[in-house]
Amino acid sequence: MHVEPRREAFADPGPDSSRVRLTWEVVLVLAVTVGQSALYSVLSLLRSYLRSLEEQSRIGSQQTQLNPTRDSAALWDAAYQLLAIFFGLALVALVIYLMWTPGQNALRRIGLDFRSPFADAGRGILLVAVIGIPGLGVYALGRMLGVTLQVDASPLDAAWYTIPLLILAAARAGLTEEIIFIGYLFDRLRRLGWSWWAIILSTAALRGAYHAYQGVGSIVGNFAMGVVFGWCYRRWGRVMPLVIAHTLIDIIAFVGYPLAVSLFPGIFGPTS
Repeated sequence: MHVEPRREAFADPGPDSSRVRLTWEVVLVLAVTVGQSALYSVLSLLRSYLRSLEEQSRIGSQQTQLNPTRDSAALWDAAYQLLAIFFGLALVALVIYLMWTPGQNALRRIGLDFRSPFADAGRGILLVAVIGIPGLGVYALGRMLGVTLQVDASPLDAAWYTIPLLILAAARAGLTEEIIFIGYLFDRLRRLGWSWWAIILSTAALRGAYHAYQGVGSIVGNFAMGVVFGWCYRRWGRVMPLVIAHTLIDIIAFVGYPLAVSLFPGIFGPTS
């Protein structure tokens, strides 16, 4: 069944007088959100390669952490992690605020609402199957080839508060990446006159760079994810299914990590 994109989700290029302002806005938003993280991520990957050369080892022998413990005391660890999630979501709120204009609801325009809960959930689950399972395979292949770092998705010695915080961290990641990479950048770059495929490919490349610290496998997998998600957003005009899919993928990865380590320690387990 052919589905036409919602026209209000995609803005036409604006007048020349607004292009400079929009360009600077995009640059500044990227500088304090995903662009900054992408730069640090690329530098981290470069540092990992240099370290592997110094140690005369494969880069796959190194590891990185996604949700590290921030303090040995449970109360302080939970407080620090909650604050990190809160301030991460504050940046997402800022981006939405910048998209908000009189007479235009930014959440409605990018499809981050509950008007189609069942359709959004169905599409999100479909994307989990299309992206999540192959993505796990790409990571496993990268580990076996020694080109992907070992990623500690969550602490193996989980505390009582770990799972709720991991679920919140997954939701934060889903909202951050899909609202900024897709909802915000698609809106702004379209207003600047970019073509749809230029937007899809450039945001997918930025998503790949954002995860570069994990190694080549994650760059390839997240670039592919960015292309699929960008194409789906262009078709559906709604970012909600993408947020649902991304959050579910991360919840499975974070919460299921200890089980994956116990079943396949050679692929998912910590390096010696």
